[in-house]
Amino acid sequence: MLSPFEWMIAKRYLWPGKGEAFIALVAGISVGVVMLSVAMLVIVMSVMNGFRAELLDKIVSLNGHAIIQSYGGKLENWQDVLARVKATPGVVSASPLIEKPLLTSFNGNVEAVFVRGQTDADIDKLGEKVVLGDMRSLYRPSSTGAAGRVAIGSRLAQNIGARVGDTITIINPQGRTTPFGSSIRRIGYEVGAIFEVGIYDYDEKFIVMPMKDAQTLLLMGDSVGMIEVTVTDPYRVGEILAPVQDQLAGQAVIADWKSINSALFEALQVERAAMFLALSFMVVVAAFNILSSLVMLVRAKTRDIAIMRTMGATRRSLTKIFVTTGTTIGAIGTAAGLVLGAVVLFFREPIVDFIAFTTGQQIWDPQVRFLSTLPSRTDPWEVFGIVALALVMSFLATLYPAFKAANTDPVQVLRYE
Repeated sequence: MLSPFEWMIAKRYLWPGKGEAFIALVAGISVGVVMLSVAMLVIVMSVMNGFRAELLDKIVSLNGHAIIQSYGGKLENWQDVLARVKATPGVVSASPLIEKPLLTSFNGNVEAVFVRGQTDADIDKLGEKVVLGDMRSLYRPSSTGAAGRVAIGSRLAQNIGARVGDTITIINPQGRTTPFGSSIRRIGYEVGAIFEVGIYDYDEKFIVMPMKDAQTLLLMGDSVGMIEVTVTDPYRVGEILAPVQDQLAGQAVIADWKSINSALFEALQVERAAMFLALSFMVVVAAFNILSSLVMLVRAKTRDIAIMRTMGATRRSLTKIFVTTGTTIGAIGTAAGLVLGAVVLFFREPIVDFIAFTTGQQIWDPQVRFLSTLPSRTDPWEVFGIVALALVMSFLATLYPAFKAANTDPVQVLRYE
């Protein structure tokens, strides 16, 4: 704890006098550098955490935490497998799914797509993602005489120029076998809804239809392609589904979200660690600024320090004064950095739009970043670590100037006064 004398001197040194404008400028720069370094760490780590979490949430919303798929591409006894999976502790939900890469065409525009056959319950979950039309229309017969109704992604709709009510053609190269060879299946479907998940690739490639229509289109009979599973803890999905994997050995394979998207999430993890390490050096630079400002302050106050020593101030008191001064500079910069980081994160979308408008460059391209908007998710423990790093570095930067001031010899300084 500081004595009233020590606190008074520390406050005096935090606001240098009129003749010490240069010291005040250096101290102000130190506060600014700490503020910017803390703000940058909070902003970058929050955006990267948000990107990873948002990407996981959106992927899981379509594919679940894991899929169970047979080796031949068709799961014949899927009802038994589904019942077995649902009875497994830790499993929240499980449902059959068909997913097949095909082609679609409309008005001469052809695109490669993924056709997804889903249950009515899973289709209803996509209702909140609809931007045009109605997902429930997929259960009703087509008004144009098409084989049925489908929902398509918003980017796909833009690419082929389709709107709600239009009839698109889905092409299945693996048609029925005839004496004259295999025929390609071309079946028309009315667009009943247009959805937007928020992941660019999904919005550009996916066509959703009821399970029965997908089975008919792909000539699968009553079989399905896979079973998607959602568990209580996505990070323990392998452990939760281990009993099911043992029971299905030789019949089907289980792939969880980690293995399916391993390259993407590992790259994000490496980038996250690298960015934190690189930006942490900004805190080190800020600490050197604090050190330089205190060294200049000690040199400017050498006479005052000598006088305080002759008046009875101890080495310990002088050390505490300069440590308090430097640490307070770091604390002020850290607090300002947290405020600046919170403000930037709150207004991140308008800031991105403003930068794109002024520079003419799209800095958040959904085709590259997967997500349509800039996400953010702040981890309180991570923020605590950033604050601790900034304060510890600020404290360490004060030690040398404080010891230098404490070891000042008043006899040598005041000999010729």
